[in-house]
Amino acid sequence: QVQLVESGGGWVQAGGSLTLSCEASGRTISTYAMAWFRQAPGKEREFVAGINWSGGSTLYRDSVKGRFTISRDNAKNTVYLQMNNLNAEDTAVYYCAASKSRYIQVDDFGSWGQGTQVTVSS
Repeated sequence: QVQLVESGGGWVQAGGSLTLSCEASGRTISTYAMAWFRQAPGKEREFVAGINWSGGSTLYRDSVKGRFTISRDNAKNTVYLQMNNLNAEDTAVYYCAASKSRYIQVDDFGSWGQGTQVTVSS
């Protein structure tokens, strides 16, 4: 069982940037797709970005395309989410998730971290 710990959340003004990190332990994530999800107050959790096992393929929800970048360092067992030009609609708890597959399938992520809060002030 993989354990995921997110960090890097915080408060930022609209237009600002944050980088989230997700460090995995318990097993290597190098052969699995990884993703970031988020959940805003009163809303369902939604997919934000995913990356395949090698980092060669990524997928983003439309509202973050061009602003967010997901990346991974398999040697460090860590996944990142670089978030630029943040706006109030990005305010949410951000969760890291691990798949059991090499490839990005939004419904196939079953291991979750505890989340990190991102608050964007407009």
